[in-house]
Amino acid sequence: MSLLFTRSKSIVAVKKDKRHMAEVNASPLKHFVTAKKKINGIFEQLAAYIQESSTFLEETHRNVELDPVTTEEQVLEVKGYLSKVSGISEVLARRHMKVAFFGRTSNGKSTVINAMLWDKVLPSGIGHTTNCFLRVEGTDGHDAFLLTEGSEEKRSVKTVNQLAHALHQNEFLNAGSLVSVMWPNSKCPLLKDDLVLMDSPGIDVTTELDSWIDKFCLDADVFVLVANSESTLMQTEKQFFHKVNERLSRPNIFILNNRWDASASEPEYMEEVRRQHMERCTSFLVDELGVVDRAQAGDRIFFVSAKEVLNARIQKAQGMPEGGGALAEGFQVRMFEFQNFERRFEECISQSAVKTKFEQHTVRAKQIAEDVRLIMDSLHIAAQEQRVYCLEMREDRQERLGFIDKQLELLTQDYKVKIKQITEEVERQVSNAMAEEIRRLSVLVDDYQMDFHPSPVVLKVYKNELHRHIEEGLGRNMSDRCSNAITASLQTMQQEMIDGLKPLLPVSLRGQIDMLIPRQCFTLSYDLNCDKLCADFQEDVEFHFSLGWTMLVNRFLGPKNSRRALMGYNDQVWKAVGWRLIALSFGLYGLLYVYERLTWTMRAKERAFKRQFVEYASEKLQLIVSYTGSNCSHQVQQELAGTFAHLCQQVDVTRENLEQEIAAMNKKIEILDSLQSKAKLLRNKAGWLDSELNMFTHQYLQQSR
Repeated sequence: MSLLFTRSKSIVAVKKDKRHMAEVNASPLKHFVTAKKKINGIFEQLAAYIQESSTFLEETHRNVELDPVTTEEQVLEVKGYLSKVSGISEVLARRHMKVAFFGRTSNGKSTVINAMLWDKVLPSGIGHTTNCFLRVEGTDGHDAFLLTEGSEEKRSVKTVNQLAHALHQNEFLNAGSLVSVMWPNSKCPLLKDDLVLMDSPGIDVTTELDSWIDKFCLDADVFVLVANSESTLMQTEKQFFHKVNERLSRPNIFILNNRWDASASEPEYMEEVRRQHMERCTSFLVDELGVVDRAQAGDRIFFVSAKEVLNARIQKAQGMPEGGGALAEGFQVRMFEFQNFERRFEECISQSAVKTKFEQHTVRAKQIAEDVRLIMDSLHIAAQEQRVYCLEMREDRQERLGFIDKQLELLTQDYKVKIKQITEEVERQVSNAMAEEIRRLSVLVDDYQMDFHPSPVVLKVYKNELHRHIEEGLGRNMSDRCSNAITASLQTMQQEMIDGLKPLLPVSLRGQIDMLIPRQCFTLSYDLNCDKLCADFQEDVEFHFSLGWTMLVNRFLGPKNSRRALMGYNDQVWKAVGWRLIALSFGLYGLLYVYERLTWTMRAKERAFKRQFVEYASEKLQLIVSYTGSNCSHQVQQELAGTFAHLCQQVDVTRENLEQEIAAMNKKIEILDSLQSKAKLLRNKAGWLDSELNMFTHQYLQQSR
């Protein structure tokens, strides 16, 4: 498909070249017209390209999401090219071929111009008819008009007489003034091809030749010296062109020996006079001015009769034969000579104008395109380097994120196991310590000192204070047994967590980890709640004889069987034992009773109370040993889990930062990809414009040399 497209483009290009060659062959002036059209098109494309490049560079320079890939100097440089190319385009749009006619007064300069235009456009005749510089230029309108220097007023003229009248009527015009004659293109086809013809006053009527050259000649592509064939070249004419040759490098000069029809009256001297004129003109062009060599001089010197040609062409335009009327002998030869001059003139001016008008701008355009191409190339390289850096940074962040996720998963599993082991060990230690403290509860209760009285009010206060004493004592004793070891184990585990998770944090946060992780002094809370635990305790501080029958049965048979035993064996005791022994026993028994009764004091009651309380509290505390161990292990687990959660929270912040950085890198890489593509496209456009300019140089400028 691409091959077919390439071939089709080649065919179209060949057809365009053929059409171009056909136009050039039709008229050499078309060479300039097509070259102007081509270069204007290239500059339009160059202006659009620079506008696109300037906008692209400015947007890129203002993009805060990117590191600098272009400089402000480059932005300003390309923006400056935009105004330069716009100025050059305006100049190119006004460019035209310019031919300046010079000669002495009444040598027929205006007649030559009229003959070339096939119409009487400028006033001509005997005497000083052209009193200022006349610039004949084509206009697309249908009406002719004048534009005087320093004024934009369009003065309408329809005939040559009106033009002559208008020129002589203006008293402000002098030999150095310029009047533009805007003549419709439809009336003079020669003017359609961007050709400007400059008529001048006689160079023998002024001494301001230098100002003429500066004002009217520096942009001329061809100079035509209209000489009188009835006389030789005058020093005034030579002096003027010497000055032109000093100001311009090898100007294109044609010499027209006008009024050659006068030689027809003396045919025997015609060839001799022609040879003399040819030698003098050749010597002037070759030896004095050095603008051509002798081989080229023959194509720059012509012998014509402009008046004959003008009359013949006017007759032909009116439908009459161009050779009709009274014409001197040899008219056809002179007509052919004039046509040959026109042909050589058109070839020369079209090639010269293309070179002088377009070559410098073509070189400048190539420089501008190359400069912008280099800027785009440097931008492309900078974007590429930044993209590679972003890819490396993204890969590093992704690897870091993957490492954090994998390491966090491994550490989470490991620390779960270790936390479980620590909590089980804490539960075991606390349970053992509490069991030991329960066995030593009597010591703790004996240490309690407070006034005791069996009255309900005092006894209630006594119980409350006893509960608080046991709560504090058990807590203190268990703390002495367990807290230090548990706290040390907990802190060791916390430090291990910090050391394990610290590598997952950014380097900047590793030194601040102690401030980021709240680590309060950990203290185990045992929460025995003795007041609630022993709320159902019912003391018995009434006197009970230790050798009473009920007490004995209770001691050996238990409280459940004592009542049945007492009821079943009461009658049998009296029958089995004699009354004397019973009496003695009762005596001793009575003495013992009296003794115990007398020793049943408040202190004895308090001891009985404490003994009952120890038995009751020990039984109740045994029920919460497992609960207390689990509670303490849960506290340790919560502390360790909290520390690990805070560490994981910092790791999560790190992960979020990495993910945000990766997202930012992805966006930046996407922008840089687009940037690279755009820069590459604009760089290639610069190359394409350079190839277009090279093609223009080869097609138009090199052929003009």
